[in-house]
Amino acid sequence: MTGQDWFVTNDGRCNAFEVASDEQDLTHPYRLYRFLTDLEDVLNRIADDRLRLQAICPLVRKLLISSSWLQITPVEPNSETGWEVLTLYDEPFFPLTVQLVAWAPGVASPIHNHGCWGLVALLSGQEKNTFWQRSPTAEFPDRIEAVGDRLLNPGDILCLMPDAIHHVEAIGNQPTISLNLYGETNYDQRFEFDPIQNTAKNF
Repeated sequence: MTGQDWFVTNDGRCNAFEVASDEQDLTHPYRLYRFLTDLEDVLNRIADDRLRLQAICPLVRKLLISSSWLQITPVEPNSETGWEVLTLYDEPFFPLTVQLVAWAPGVASPIHNHGCWGLVALLSGQEKNTFWQRSPTAEFPDRIEAVGDRLLNPGDILCLMPDAIHHVEAIGNQPTISLNLYGETNYDQRFEFDPIQNTAKNF
């Protein structure tokens, strides 16, 4: 599955991500356990979030190309909430979560950051990401403003810094399904934003 790699800075700027392409040995399946081991090696070797994401991107691309089971794993949006999360890996006291996430057509998330590095690889559907940045005033210290958007197609990978603010919306008439990875969340720094009331609350 080919696509474009994108990188979102802490101030909401989304740019093409220059990632070194490795020669992919696809003679053997790239199993989830090997992917997780490679991820752990990256986390232990690299402390800088941007550099971590740059190293993780090719691993995710290799997983997308090699692991057809990601396309058939049964996850679909909940009929009441409009979204669903299937956790593939989440170990206590280890700073890594791997999920499949589904959104129903037309459903949008709250405006939020993650309080950790994150990566979204779109498997199916189309997902519009709108990016925001903090724009505080003396009266409204939690004010934000929109700075751009990006439409993700299957195969696209979006890398997010911990303070990157965005919301997602499933575009079109079919659900979106994505593979999502997150580092260790700093819950004190994870917020949901209201651009009308100019407020932020822990999310």
